[in-house]
Amino acid sequence: MKYTLEELMQKKEDQTFDRKSARKDPKGLSNHIAAFANADGGTLVIGMEDDGEITGIDDYPNQVNEILRVPFDFCRPSVLIETETVACTDKFGKPNHLLVISIPQSPELHANQQDDVYYRMGDKSQRLNFDDRLRLMYSKGTRYFEDEPVADSTLDDIDMEFVASYCKKIGYTRSPEEYITGNKSYIVTKSGRKEMSGAAILLFGKDPQQYFPRARLRFIRYDGIEAKVGTEMNVVKDKIFTGRILDMVESALSFIRDQIKDHTYLGRDGRFVTTPEYPEFVWKEVIVNAATHRDYSIKGTDIQIKMFDDRMEVESPGNLPGIVRFSNMRRVHFSRNPKIAAFLHEYDYVQEFGEGVDRMYREMEQAGLPAPEYRDNAFMLNATIRNGAESASNDDSNVHNVPNDVPNDVPNPDDLLSETEAKVLQTIIQDPSLSAQKIADRCDISKKTVTRACKFLKEKGLIIREGGTRGKWIILK
Repeated sequence: MKYTLEELMQKKEDQTFDRKSARKDPKGLSNHIAAFANADGGTLVIGMEDDGEITGIDDYPNQVNEILRVPFDFCRPSVLIETETVACTDKFGKPNHLLVISIPQSPELHANQQDDVYYRMGDKSQRLNFDDRLRLMYSKGTRYFEDEPVADSTLDDIDMEFVASYCKKIGYTRSPEEYITGNKSYIVTKSGRKEMSGAAILLFGKDPQQYFPRARLRFIRYDGIEAKVGTEMNVVKDKIFTGRILDMVESALSFIRDQIKDHTYLGRDGRFVTTPEYPEFVWKEVIVNAATHRDYSIKGTDIQIKMFDDRMEVESPGNLPGIVRFSNMRRVHFSRNPKIAAFLHEYDYVQEFGEGVDRMYREMEQAGLPAPEYRDNAFMLNATIRNGAESASNDDSNVHNVPNDVPNDVPNPDDLLSETEAKVLQTIIQDPSLSAQKIADRCDISKKTVTRACKFLKEKGLIIREGGTRGKWIILK
């Protein structure tokens, strides 16, 4: 059993735990059972009052039989539960029993016999309004927003030349028009009118932003480790990528690749080794995931890729989809937009069965970098990867990551060099007698830049200067 009798008595009602008297109307329990199944799952104890007082179930055999039928007769679809009876002593000092019902988290949307949908929020089972119910249906995949018709759209909005190139890639031998009209419900009939689905517009549309203005990627590069505003605004690059999803992804990845710094350091064999500040698979995967799994029903904002000196943050509209949770995201796969995911998989951008997230963690660990961090921020999901330039001390309980140890054969981030530092160090190694001005001349940079680079090299314990202006450099590492 998950809880001991003492824990059942003392535990407070919360997101995953509730208690009810056996005297309650069994049909009313369908609200709570469905609410747990629709949310994170939970435990429902029968035979215990709200204040923890034990009244038991032994005096209510007919009620208990009705209660056991509730998940199957009064929840639509049925909820698969597990039950257990626990021996106890009731408030009168008599031997008695409790009925413990374990409700798993469900990938389906469950309603009660009146077709009302409940969702567990804190210690309450709340009835959802129409909009919240629809959002939950999309989240669980019962209905997909990408399959909804786009108002006033027609077949003329589809770029058939692009569809033809896609058909050729996947080996579809019929015409592009037949592919759109005959596959994957790209055309939706509503009130007798044929309209294109969201997936058709986003994947094959001539101008997706005509219908989804904020379905775009925005890259923002900041100078420093925090975003400033007003007179201190530190934005150095701000670029927006629009078009079809594939165009946005490819253009953004190509542009951001040029923004990724290369670090050069001295390897153990005395040779210089150059590595990017983030493993390529990781930074590409976090961006592709955002484009693939964002909630396109949230139309008021775009995907934002924010690059700081010490980290990259990707903010995507929507929370974790379906049954994916922070605790299982390395092994559980659930796509909010399966058609978009399948399309990008054809272009080798989307990994199967959630292996992409797990590989991100492994590659960050192998590179000696902190694990990816995830957090919910209202209706946005934030993914952060750090480059090791500054240790991440995070007290935010809303941050979810997996700690990892730095392998012994991975260079210490403090030993990593910028391109300029590496160039200066290489020049010094070749001729330790050079002055700062002569180093500047050979490296084709300013003397001020050389002085700053030498200062960093000294602080990293790589070089020292002996003999003043007429002296020479001593290589320590």
